[in-house]
Amino acid sequence: MGGFTQQIKSVYWPETRTLMHLALPICGAQLAQAGMSVVDVMMTGRHDATSLAAVSVGSSLWMPLMLFMTGTLMGLTPIVAHLLGGQRNTAIRPAVHQALWVALVLGAVAAVLLWSAVKPIFELMNVPPAVASQSVAYLSAVAFGMPGIALFQALRAFSDGMNHTRPALWISLVGLSVNIPANYLLIYGGDGLVDLFGSWVPSSLQQLPALGAFGCGIATALSMWTMALAMAYYTRKGSTYKSVAIWHTLTPPQWQGIRELVVVGVPIGVAIFVEVTLFTLIALFIASFGEVTVGAHQIALSFTSILFMLPMSLSMALTVRVGNTLGQQRLALARKVAWNGIVISVVVAVINSILLWVSAVPVIALYTSNSEIQALALSIIALAVIFQLSDSLQVNLAGALRGYKDTRIVMVITVLSYWIVGLGGGHWLGSYGVGDRVAPLGVHGYWIGLIAGLSTAALLLGWRLQRISIRG
Repeated sequence: MGGFTQQIKSVYWPETRTLMHLALPICGAQLAQAGMSVVDVMMTGRHDATSLAAVSVGSSLWMPLMLFMTGTLMGLTPIVAHLLGGQRNTAIRPAVHQALWVALVLGAVAAVLLWSAVKPIFELMNVPPAVASQSVAYLSAVAFGMPGIALFQALRAFSDGMNHTRPALWISLVGLSVNIPANYLLIYGGDGLVDLFGSWVPSSLQQLPALGAFGCGIATALSMWTMALAMAYYTRKGSTYKSVAIWHTLTPPQWQGIRELVVVGVPIGVAIFVEVTLFTLIALFIASFGEVTVGAHQIALSFTSILFMLPMSLSMALTVRVGNTLGQQRLALARKVAWNGIVISVVVAVINSILLWVSAVPVIALYTSNSEIQALALSIIALAVIFQLSDSLQVNLAGALRGYKDTRIVMVITVLSYWIVGLGGGHWLGSYGVGDRVAPLGVHGYWIGLIAGLSTAALLLGWRLQRISIRG
């Protein structure tokens, strides 16, 4: 007993503090970036309903692209963490440069897709012409920012791998501080400025046109490039990065470095894309259940997504810590670090479950005053309380496995668990039921499918981490 207590004091408690020290700034950065989307929706909603619909529809197209890029570039984090742990600092700079080349290509491809592919998609989706027109304009502006956000995510992955997660928080807040006034100026134009500041606004600015959704897209692109340039400046001037000096000389594209990033990163990007499309497809399936059901589902999803930020941030921090210890060739310690992180994720899940249940009624009331929607949302959140454990477990098990650079199996497990068990099972229960015994469960069936899919992912990822952590 005394030996175990000593081990807690000497290994697990210091590791827990280090992990939380890394995770909390990541969580803040995630919330700040999510805040930009919230601001876009709120400010375009105040302009007119068409602009709001255009931004909402447009976001459903560019966000999955951005998340795929982000996931792919997250492959740089374990690479840098391994090199840093092994004190191979000279190898970090070329690795980062290869990620920057990949980021530029991904950003350019995403921009071209947003310029060329959206009109056919809107025609296929039968989007109303007025909404489609504004959404095309919105996406054409956002497209200019895609290379910028890709470069920011590459530099952020580098900084995270260097155990330096705070810059992403501060720079995300800078991006938000640019987004809000730029939105106000470009969405509402001169009339909006007059409403806000009155006669203090110069006559030249009073003539600015209100650009609506297009202005929102320009503001988003400006924020993206601001974050990229700020991150580039900080990684050049920050004392933490002097041992690497990534801006000293630029390494040309090298196939070996690009291949390593692609092998590690693309499966992460695919896994994140699969998760996003899971929730998108569920939203499409339940659209036929009526406005009350759609509203209740969106409220429950929005609330749980905010709480999910901490487990997800813990997962990203766990990737760094496992990668550092593996780079030091301390395989036994890496195993302890990984499983200590999993234990913390269970504690976080319990806290989230309690918070979700205790605050459900007042939070739902903030979203809507409709009693039908409130009652249905509360019943959905009762199911969401159940899957907090499996959700926190699966994302942190995946984070630990990323620290081992084991991403392809994670991708396979994610696809099978989310799409076959989660989406397939949820659609079956929600739309068809179980023979003559169980009638179709509607939206609750889809959430039960989510519980089953996330639990399957947690079990399979736990099995994978057990095998690979023993093997080292």
